[in-house]
Amino acid sequence: MKRVLLIGGSGQLGTAIVQTWTDCTIAAPPRDELDLADGVAMRNAIEGVRPDVLVNAAAFHDVDRCEDEPERAFAINSAAVGAAAALARDYGAVFATISTDYVFDGETTVPYAEASTPHPISVYGASKLAGEQLVASMRSRAFVVRTCGVYGRAAGRRWRASFIERVLSQRPQDAPLRVVSDVVASPTFAGDLAVALRRLVETDAYGLYHAVDAGPVSWYDFAVEAMRQAGVDARVVPIRASERKARASRPRFSALENAKLGRLGIAMPSWRDGIGAYLQVR
Repeated sequence: MKRVLLIGGSGQLGTAIVQTWTDCTIAAPPRDELDLADGVAMRNAIEGVRPDVLVNAAAFHDVDRCEDEPERAFAINSAAVGAAAALARDYGAVFATISTDYVFDGETTVPYAEASTPHPISVYGASKLAGEQLVASMRSRAFVVRTCGVYGRAAGRRWRASFIERVLSQRPQDAPLRVVSDVVASPTFAGDLAVALRRLVETDAYGLYHAVDAGPVSWYDFAVEAMRQAGVDARVVPIRASERKARASRPRFSALENAKLGRLGIAMPSWRDGIGAYLQVR
């Protein structure tokens, strides 16, 4: 693998891929030059780069806005992903795209495995699942990688501060930070995900994978641990998810299990170690 065409290179995962895949020649055009939903621009880019691997780290991921703009959500998260996968197939490139824990409804208490039955409860989750299904239907050299709560540094100026940055920016004199304690997930450092994805695309074990920093954790406990590791002396208080008003429904438990990744010998760090790795590069 030498040449990589990266869509969404200015985001958190895209930035981590550029920083960690140092043995590759990576073309990562900015969004104003290459939009995932622009079929002509995508074809021109893949013809120009002739990549060995096409990585899609772009999405319409504003979960609440997806509820108000379902056509746009499906156009970007489903149709455009399917079209990108078809282009990769036609030009002989491996395709890798990122999906989400939001394809599940959260009605469980154990981490979801790849074999678990999806049941999205939001437009965002439904649109991402539809994208997964389009890629799978092609039976091509493709990877669909579900992840959860990705955080890291982003090169793009448009990116708002991640949850962990909002946590770590708290000061002792600030009002207490209110964080949900009854929503459990698998927050994942973008650098960890980028390294696992690099190893995965070197294999020919195409298909669906989960790749998250290991171990279920509530967002409240994650915030407390991030403050502890960073030495932040600030107040954080637990609240119930019902106290927060949001347009879209979100799963209450969406931790993922890295079952198939582990069988390939690709280990993910714990969520605590993920925080530590993030703090080293922050």
